[in-house]
Amino acid sequence: MSDNISASAHVPPSEIPAPRSISPSDLTNVLRAGLADFRRAPLYGLAFSAVYMLGGMVLYAVFMASGQSWWFIPIAVGFPLFAPFAATGLYEVSRRLEQNEALDWAGVLGCVWAQRDRQVPSMAMVIMLAFMFWVFVAHTIFALFFGLQPISSSTADMLLSPTGLTMLAVGGLVGGGMAAVMFALTVTSLPLLLHREVDFITAMITSVRAVLTNPLTLAIWALVIAAALFLAMLPMFLGLLIALPVLGHASWHLYRTILP
Repeated sequence: MSDNISASAHVPPSEIPAPRSISPSDLTNVLRAGLADFRRAPLYGLAFSAVYMLGGMVLYAVFMASGQSWWFIPIAVGFPLFAPFAATGLYEVSRRLEQNEALDWAGVLGCVWAQRDRQVPSMAMVIMLAFMFWVFVAHTIFALFFGLQPISSSTADMLLSPTGLTMLAVGGLVGGGMAAVMFALTVTSLPLLLHREVDFITAMITSVRAVLTNPLTLAIWALVIAAALFLAMLPMFLGLLIALPVLGHASWHLYRTILP
């Protein structure tokens, strides 16, 4: 392992092109390309999305068993933060399809495993810290509105009360702001880390530059991702088996469109 780290340390950094300006119509093209990749290699998409889906189901079961089902709401809201990291294997599949390279499990999983000695773990830590901070903020917002008294009414009654609706509105605004920041930091950074030899700070800065170059188009893309993942999570996360691989492959093509 030390040899791999040493070898990677001597790889010169890649030159990063300036982000290209794209239009909302390009989003249709990248979604079509993502769907095409999923159809060409469905087993890879189903396998990687199944791991992500099972993680969501485990979280749901834990909160239901503990009698704290309400806390699953902020967890579910923050859970999509892990989607870009979960899609790393899908990026490699799309890269191989793009380059007409052979697809095999050993090669794809080997590429994902090799990222442990590169910058992806650092990026994963950023995502993890953001997720943990969001859960802390959600707890704080709940305490500000409901205090520390035990919840005596049902979850639905609590959330539909005037105080509950106000809390959801405030939490939505705060969570939306945090999600926008994380989206700007990650929309192109993970495929960039997989594709080129760059550090994770440079990757995040490049991702923000891509968003600033295409504010409207990438805002639409963020809404597409949020809506697709939210709808996919409703039927016990089962929709993620399709939504995650299509969006993961499409994200690779979006990256290649913005940073060719």
